[in-house]
Amino acid sequence: MRFKFLPSFVKRKGRITSKQSKYLKYLSEFSICDLSDLKNFSNGFNKYSLEVGFGNAENIQAEALNNPDTLFVGSEVYVSGIGSLIAFIKENDIKNIRIFADDIRLLLDNEAIEIFDSVKIICPDPWPKEKHHKRRLINSSFIQMLQCFMKKDSILYISTDWKNYADSISEILKGSIFFKPSSNYFIPRTQLSKFERMGEIEGRQIFEFNYEKVS
Repeated sequence: MRFKFLPSFVKRKGRITSKQSKYLKYLSEFSICDLSDLKNFSNGFNKYSLEVGFGNAENIQAEALNNPDTLFVGSEVYVSGIGSLIAFIKENDIKNIRIFADDIRLLLDNEAIEIFDSVKIICPDPWPKEKHHKRRLINSSFIQMLQCFMKKDSILYISTDWKNYADSISEILKGSIFFKPSSNYFIPRTQLSKFERMGEIEGRQIFEFNYEKVS
């Protein structure tokens, strides 16, 4: 088996538009394989931010435009979203986005580097059936892995529109010695993601968690 961990996503072929397909060939220009690669892009950036599972890329696009002094790293496994993000980067000459096109845990399963000032995880796959809860990304092991790459006082933002996932996330964060609730939002949300909008349409509440690293 390739992974040390149970995948928290299911690979689906999905529909790739001609535009996405056109821009996917430029992936290597913006990819990182290791966090040490970020040193090659350090000039001019005061902060580093990670978005885990950027989906259709609405959020990371808006934040990159609004924060040119921050280098944004986005991880995603679905090629449609990756293609959309690369199209945005190329068409708008964006300099402050890099992409990890695989399971984020493969990037973090390396020597720890306290590099990120902020981490955002918007509506990770909820795996709503109880028998599949073990596949959820947010668990104690992942939080412990993640904090190794976050600076002291850095911000962790998580959202979900599934209440039982929110209850689980709340217990995990409350039980962590690395984080405490923060009164400061990660970065003001300019828009809801596709999945948050779907959740609201289906009548689900969006639960948000804002924490900061304390050690």
